[in-house]
Amino acid sequence: MKKIAISLLMLLVATGVAFAKNYEVNKKAGEYDVTMIIDKNPPVAGDNAAVVTVKDSTGKAVTDAKVVIDYSMPAMPGMPAMNYKADGQLKGDEYKAMLNFSMAGAWNVAIKITRGDATATVKFNVTAH
Repeated sequence: MKKIAISLLMLLVATGVAFAKNYEVNKKAGEYDVTMIIDKNPPVAGDNAAVVTVKDSTGKAVTDAKVVIDYSMPAMPGMPAMNYKADGQLKGDEYKAMLNFSMAGAWNVAIKITRGDATATVKFNVTAH
């Protein structure tokens, strides 16, 4: 009976890991509602696929903007600051990009949405494992 209980517990844990939710951030950037979803939760050192959706004040998808994701880790003793940029590629109503967190730790992320002459920015932090 104990073996069956342990087997069931292991199955539940494995299933939970297989169906873990993506990492998701929802923020306002000026008049826009911005959502970024990263395919790993938590994000990892290495490649992470990111999808950004931008909606205007009426809830309509914004597909005529330039979306750039700047991500950085500040300098630490014995290590210079790291700064990277990924351009969002429009696919349907979403902007897709690959983020490569070069090491584990806290990263600053800024999504810049440029439409016409105006740029709106949303900032947040991500910890890569």
